[in-house]
Amino acid sequence: MTQPDPTPDGRQALLAFLTTHDGDAGCGPTREVLDLYAEEILAGLDPAVRFPGVAIHLRDCHPCADDLAGLLALA
Repeated sequence: MTQPDPTPDGRQALLAFLTTHDGDAGCGPTREVLDLYAEEILAGLDPAVRFPGVAIHLRDCHPCADDLAGLLALA
């Protein structure tokens, strides 16, 4: 049985990861305020209001979103 070629999906995932959007804060700045972002979520606030670039970044960057999930899981 022939396995399907995973390359197209891999390319799409890589392109999505490498593509930035207007206002994207990037990984470094996101990591700098991720604890504050998590605290706002836990307080029932919308952190996207205070950190819009971080919100955009977390939507597209799975490693940073995983870091946020880890912080929230520890709370």
